[in-house]
Amino acid sequence: MKTRKERQNQPVSLNDAAIHNREENLANVETVENEVVGDENGGLEENHPNFIESNTNAITLEDLKEKNVIPTFSDNSLTISHQDFIGAVTDVARETFGELTPVECRVSHPVIGRIPSAQHKKASELLDSEKTVFYQRMAFCCHVMGVRREINGQTVRLCIGGARAYNEDKLYGRKQSLKFKVFVGWQVKVCSNLMLTCDGNSGTMECMTEADIMQKTSGLYNGFKPKMEATLYQLENLQATPIPEELFCRIIGRMRLYQVLPVGEQRKLPALAISDTAVNAMVKNYVTNGNFGKKDGTDITCWNLMQLANEAVKQSYIDKFIDRNQNCTDFAMGIQQAITGKDTRGYSWFIN
Repeated sequence: MKTRKERQNQPVSLNDAAIHNREENLANVETVENEVVGDENGGLEENHPNFIESNTNAITLEDLKEKNVIPTFSDNSLTISHQDFIGAVTDVARETFGELTPVECRVSHPVIGRIPSAQHKKASELLDSEKTVFYQRMAFCCHVMGVRREINGQTVRLCIGGARAYNEDKLYGRKQSLKFKVFVGWQVKVCSNLMLTCDGNSGTMECMTEADIMQKTSGLYNGFKPKMEATLYQLENLQATPIPEELFCRIIGRMRLYQVLPVGEQRKLPALAISDTAVNAMVKNYVTNGNFGKKDGTDITCWNLMQLANEAVKQSYIDKFIDRNQNCTDFAMGIQQAITGKDTRGYSWFIN
């Protein structure tokens, strides 16, 4: 059997052997709960904000493997488990970028049950061994060790991860492709805000096997790797465009107006996936956020606008979070183009 280091120096293998080797890799992936994630040296870093909040809870890989029931299709064909999805993506990430920090995994929408022999027991009498659960939605992320930069006074790190939601899959029929989302992008250390771009968002991937996940993830990661410094420069350049308070208020007003426009009018404008609730959170953070909110005598910038939006959409459900996060980045870059007179996509509507 080849050593772990030898496997990392080879191209990603999509055959059965690569999938079987994942068990060894998963054994080396630590998971963390609540607000503890890995630092750049592989240790643990305390009091770190979660990359997504909403109604999610932290879970360990061990609990996923031992306590989380794996749903099947109607013909009892097995679905791809959460832990196998994580293993497939992290395998490819190691091959492409190098060693990873521990995985932060969050789940939501638990479906609670019990074993048949305990069907007549009261809920208070159930033993842990008689309870069953599976989580409909799961998201995870981790950082590439040693890949960090300083931009606009903040430390950012290269982050990989993914999400899946069983509610998007048709489990009531025979075995068919399952839906997954994978991402890679830069993340602000101080607040754990992701800053995803279209080059780092897979969109919905339909996969039948773990090999399919690995193949499509490899295409995304290898396509992003040559562009990651250029992407970082675009993000850093957002700091160069100030947004006076009057203009910020106008943008917020337009964002609220967008929510109630007829669908036909919305289609004529750039897509905005930031909900009215998230817009309200942006306003609150504009006043209260010590890192990216307003400061006396200083205008915020398009960089701040993006962070305020990213912080707000962390309250999204897992199945919506990745696309909404990318939309925040697109929106901030579009506003910058509108302010500087370079808009070609219709973002000028939000500032006029």
